[in-house]
Amino acid sequence: MMLTKAPKGTKDITIDESYKWHHIEKTIRETIARYGHREVRTPVFEHTDLFLRGVGDTTDIVQREMYTFLDKGGRSITLKPEGTAGVARSFVEHNEYANAQPTKMYYLTCPVFRYERPQAGRLRQHHQFGIEVFGAQQPSVDAEVMLVAKSIFDNLGIKDIELNINSIGCPKCRPVYDEKLREYLKNNLDGLCKTCNDRYETNPLRILDCKVEECQVIVKDAPKIIDYLCDECEDHFSGLKELLDSLKLNYKINPQIVRGLDYYTKTVFEFIATGIGAQGTVCGGGRYDGLVEQIGGPSIAGMGFGMGMERLLMVMGSQGIKIEKPILYDIYICTVGEKARIKAFSILADLRKIGIKADLDHMGKSLKAQLKYADKVGASKVIVIGEEELKSGVIKLRSMSNSQEVQITIEELMGFVAK
Repeated sequence: MMLTKAPKGTKDITIDESYKWHHIEKTIRETIARYGHREVRTPVFEHTDLFLRGVGDTTDIVQREMYTFLDKGGRSITLKPEGTAGVARSFVEHNEYANAQPTKMYYLTCPVFRYERPQAGRLRQHHQFGIEVFGAQQPSVDAEVMLVAKSIFDNLGIKDIELNINSIGCPKCRPVYDEKLREYLKNNLDGLCKTCNDRYETNPLRILDCKVEECQVIVKDAPKIIDYLCDECEDHFSGLKELLDSLKLNYKINPQIVRGLDYYTKTVFEFIATGIGAQGTVCGGGRYDGLVEQIGGPSIAGMGFGMGMERLLMVMGSQGIKIEKPILYDIYICTVGEKARIKAFSILADLRKIGIKADLDHMGKSLKAQLKYADKVGASKVIVIGEEELKSGVIKLRSMSNSQEVQITIEELMGFVAK
């Protein structure tokens, strides 16, 4: 029945899985705080023109993957397929370029939407963490952005992640390379897929990123763009490599990495994980020095990345990294009789006020069933309150792990627990 099934390409994050997301989010927030990034939250949908101008109308995302519709006012609206364009729009709209630069921003568990064939690690609605740095042109920002990603992987315990870097030049040197690439490809057009034939005139660089096996074979020996960089781009790339070397951060120069969005210039990079099949790219990004100006802002540099949250969980699972499940209740109160239940409800409220995770039976279960439930949900300790405990004013706090008991008065309970 469609009513009780999530739409194709979407996935619920259930109550039994959300703690894993909390762990990753907490680790990311703690790591990112060391670098001075502040959180930005942008709308889940934007005007379609933002992506046409920013992402590029020849990209796969714009041509085939966007969720675009007309709203009731006849405006073309798109569910955001990536995070950077929306953050850049916000940066311009709120005149943040007028502040002291650089501006360091991040977004976390941001839903993004792409209409494509669902597969492992690639959903029609997935979630991204990303960072953006505006206003800084130095390669030190490129290196720092990569270091942020590496620090997050390290702090999550992820290993076997390879950093791949490339430079795709700038508007000065890219046209020269495009002509060299077209010259190389012109005798092989029949062997390229239809999409790459379309790209041949509009954006030949994107052919290098095609995943069709026949196209990959053809471009294997294509000219490398790093051999055609202008002096400015060459100096920038050399500076980046020098900084990565100084950090002893291992990397591989990969001429095939061009990223799938038109706004990239100069540095592009990916962190690629082994062990999760074809969807190995966990984090990708680069420099986008022309994006802000393209969407109507001033000429200002930009650098950032996007990291798939679902991919992070896949990698952690493939590497056997366990995320400890949090204890649901520190104390569970079992009761016998209505008077005991009323007294327990008052104690429960006081426990929660001092920060204790606690609960009692809301189902009218027997004492045996209450104790069984407390054990099933993993409560650390149990209190039983019945007529005898109400008369004596003395209760027992029992540890569920070793059955040890502490006998205390009801009045002493809060002070004992607080210690």
